[in-house]
Amino acid sequence: MENKIEARHLNLYYGQKHALKDVSLDIKENKITAFIGPSGCGKSTFLKTLNRMNDYVDNVKIEGDVILDGEDIYDNRVDTTLLRKKVGMVFQQPNPFPMSIYDNVAYGPRIHGIKNKKQLDKIVEDSLKAAALYDEVSDRLHSSALGLSGGQQQRLCIARALAVQPEVILLDEPTSALDPISTLKIEELLLQLKDQYTIAIVTHNMQQASRIADYTAFFLVGEMVEYGPTKDVFGMPKDKRTEDYITGRFG
Repeated sequence: MENKIEARHLNLYYGQKHALKDVSLDIKENKITAFIGPSGCGKSTFLKTLNRMNDYVDNVKIEGDVILDGEDIYDNRVDTTLLRKKVGMVFQQPNPFPMSIYDNVAYGPRIHGIKNKKQLDKIVEDSLKAAALYDEVSDRLHSSALGLSGGQQQRLCIARALAVQPEVILLDEPTSALDPISTLKIEELLLQLKDQYTIAIVTHNMQQASRIADYTAFFLVGEMVEYGPTKDVFGMPKDKRTEDYITGRFG
């Protein structure tokens, strides 16, 4: 099984704070990898190292390597715009742009130079279908995206990420602001999408990780304590801290 991303001896500092401590982790191609752990343990910070979102944070220092398809994404020659096209991101709070549903999805392709209306129409339709949203919005593509429900907005954000044809999708607690029915729709969607994309997801929801992730990594105070197939991490954890966290005895 191919590794899509390999992190090696990754250390990240916010000023004096050592936020990630010597993290080494493989993310398998066309699988879902979940990052679990208590608040402030480094899982979202690690996720953002995978497409250099931490570049936007002041006073960050990163040591180690993140290898995507055999290339170090922290090499000075890397074009971060193209990197983030290849490695898309969906955030915790749905964040559609204050424009139409159509323009939200067409935004990325337009930035990358696609102007042809017929081509954009197809991208918008295909992306909304891939995000399991098209049937719900096909008659109001030119209405404001802000009129959608929270769950629909989050699927729109996934469609927006898909529109630029990424290879990897990063999701930072994408269902934490959603109701159970919307959460289930997103989970079903991710299980379908992994046939075409490599997916990494940060989640506080143990049941969610156990339901959808092929692999799970447990983070604690900036360290990756345990990583492996989800059934092993949940069923036979090697580290007592992992077991305590999963069973709710952690404290």
